[in-house]
Amino acid sequence: MSPNPPRADMPDVAPTAQQDVARLAASPEVRSAFNWLRTQEPQLAQWQMEMARIAAPPFGESARGAWLAERFREVGLDDVRIDDVGNVFGVHPGFGKRYVALSAHIDTVFPANTPLNIRQQGSRLYGPGVSDNGAGVTAMLAIASLLRAVRLRHALPFVFIGNVGEEGEGDLRGMRHIFSTPRWKDSIAYSVVLDGAGADTIVAEALGSRRFEVIVRGPGGHSWSDFGAPNPIVILAKAIETFTATPVPSTPKTTFNIGVIRGGTSVNSIPESASMKVDIRSTSMTEMERLEQTLRLALNRAVEDETMAAEMRSPVQKRPGVNCEVVAIGNRPAGELAMNARILHVIRAVDAQLNNAAQVQRASTDANIPLSLGLEAIAIGGGGSGGGAHTLQEWFDSNGRELGLKRILLTLLGLAGAGE
Repeated sequence: MSPNPPRADMPDVAPTAQQDVARLAASPEVRSAFNWLRTQEPQLAQWQMEMARIAAPPFGESARGAWLAERFREVGLDDVRIDDVGNVFGVHPGFGKRYVALSAHIDTVFPANTPLNIRQQGSRLYGPGVSDNGAGVTAMLAIASLLRAVRLRHALPFVFIGNVGEEGEGDLRGMRHIFSTPRWKDSIAYSVVLDGAGADTIVAEALGSRRFEVIVRGPGGHSWSDFGAPNPIVILAKAIETFTATPVPSTPKTTFNIGVIRGGTSVNSIPESASMKVDIRSTSMTEMERLEQTLRLALNRAVEDETMAAEMRSPVQKRPGVNCEVVAIGNRPAGELAMNARILHVIRAVDAQLNNAAQVQRASTDANIPLSLGLEAIAIGGGGSGGGAHTLQEWFDSNGRELGLKRILLTLLGLAGAGE
């Protein structure tokens, strides 16, 4: 999850939602569920460490998916299955044809050969992926296990999803597949996404991003004897100068970044190719499209300028030209939850009930996909605390996990409605 500063326009808690959540929290069944959660930390830590020891790089999540499917069966979920791209599903029954979805991504940023030295010291777990998204998947398993242990009345059924492809160049492929499948696109009424640790945020606005790899190719040559040949690195440099001078609005917040640049073989060689990776982000699809067009225009201009300069340097010698390719390597859609959305009123009522301070934020998460489709979705943490995400020094502390689990449970029950 890539967070942004909190939004200032957080709505007031709806009185009806507050009454419903208070009634839920006071019920004997929910009090029993809270007591059950209090005893489960040893099992939760064991699940978290087991999963973190299974490599799950983008496009390589199958072993971890198989592990999760087995856990779904163990905790009593129905219709456990793995779809064509590796998403893992399990269902807890209810009434009606629409679902409340609880999901957590199972992939990590770490390559398959990363040493997974997962260890526990007191309340803390250490190692790659223990928080992002070990915390989210473990919280999802806790809720699924609770529903078997304690009978809770609710109307809408729950679907639990361990999805693939959230991180990096996975580009939300798991969620894209789910919400392009008619069975789920048309039947998931609410999506609660668990991403990382904590209980102090509500992601209700999808931060969109577009990512490109730009590759410029030319004839190359020797720096002395082939002087005058167009230089791909110079073309990129000129394009960067033009592109980064583009004004961007503060509202809606829009950013760009040149994160990687490569090219050349030696100091005395004109490179045959050079490339760069560009990241564009905004809460506005229009602004992202504008910046993409600006990038392409800057590249075209740089190619023309360097081609003309090469002809002036060597007007007699005819040389092969250059070409430029822009390859999309990421496209996360933007979206925003309406301020009167029921899911937002429910989570805010839950936070008020639990005396939990949480801020509405924008971020890039799995919730981008349903939000971009106009569906109700939020992303929240799995409780506890964590740090060092995407590093070998990642950690998770279970202190505070119980609050996060109570928050998730009340939110799901509040969205599902009363059952008999």
